[in-house]
Amino acid sequence: MHELGITQCIVDAVVSATGEAPVRRVHLEVGVLSGVVPHAVRFCFDLVARGTPLEGAELAIAEPAGRGKCRSCGAEFAIDDLLARCRCGSTDVAVVAGEQVLVKSVEVV
Repeated sequence: MHELGITQCIVDAVVSATGEAPVRRVHLEVGVLSGVVPHAVRFCFDLVARGTPLEGAELAIAEPAGRGKCRSCGAEFAIDDLLARCRCGSTDVAVVAGEQVLVKSVEVV
């Protein structure tokens, strides 16, 4: 489960940025094309945050949709997996959104 390692990195990054200040809420973006399972991150968060200033913090996760842009015709469209096909028939599609795993904001007490 790579979500455990990802969640540990998130907690480490927040502690690095906020120090010992108690954290009330962490807002994440986990794009639908990121390969990260938000439910697994939620499960891991409580375990990884134990004994840190994030213990007991709420984890809010937004799941932005994927977007692709066809390199053949230039159309931009919603995609829900990395094997996308444009309306023009091309599979030469660049992912332009939905792969991110970002800490958007942190609320401290």
